[in-house]
Amino acid sequence: MARILIINPNSSVSVTRSMEACLGPVFEATRHDIECMELAKSPPGIETDAHVAEVIPHLIERVDEVDADAIVVACFSDPGIRQVREAAKVPVVGIAEAAYLAALGLGEKFGIVSLGQSSIDRHLRYLKVLKIEERLAGDRSIDMTVVELMAGNVVDTIVKTGRLLRDEDGADVIILGCAGLGGYREALEAELGVPVVDPVQAGAALACTNVDLKYRKKAS
Repeated sequence: MARILIINPNSSVSVTRSMEACLGPVFEATRHDIECMELAKSPPGIETDAHVAEVIPHLIERVDEVDADAIVVACFSDPGIRQVREAAKVPVVGIAEAAYLAALGLGEKFGIVSLGQSSIDRHLRYLKVLKIEERLAGDRSIDMTVVELMAGNVVDTIVKTGRLLRDEDGADVIILGCAGLGGYREALEAELGVPVVDPVQAGAALACTNVDLKYRKKAS
């Protein structure tokens, strides 16, 4: 049994708990020890470019200390993923990249449910870096902060947004564009009838695959 460490780069314990609640299927499939943690020094949500820049040093500090077989950075901005990979001694997975990889194998065009407009802008920049922006059908905001998201049930808002992505934008796969949205995956799939990707599940599953296949970190 390997140890997979999933790092929530913000300081929200409620986000960490929501992630843990969604990881049962990955644990059942892999039987690896999957542990989640947040970073106490970080803001409660990562919603702006300034927040992204703020958490990168905290991530690098943490990955340099941990004892794990693989690490997952559980923020859909994949903050500082290149720097974090350089600092870590083991393979590091970003949940956004993992979610995109999953979505590419499930349909032709994916849509993203995002928290806010600043998130949408970051996602598009990252998709261009990954050279897969042509597979994006649309990216729509539910106009919430992380704190607001964790304070209540927003299933109706997410379903409405998902329908717009499917019916108006042409998405045949939906990606939940925040680590705290995974709890809505089943309800959204049931309402829309298309695959829905929880990025935390996708990231954890990819990390487990890396361990099972004995992939190693690229030598520096």
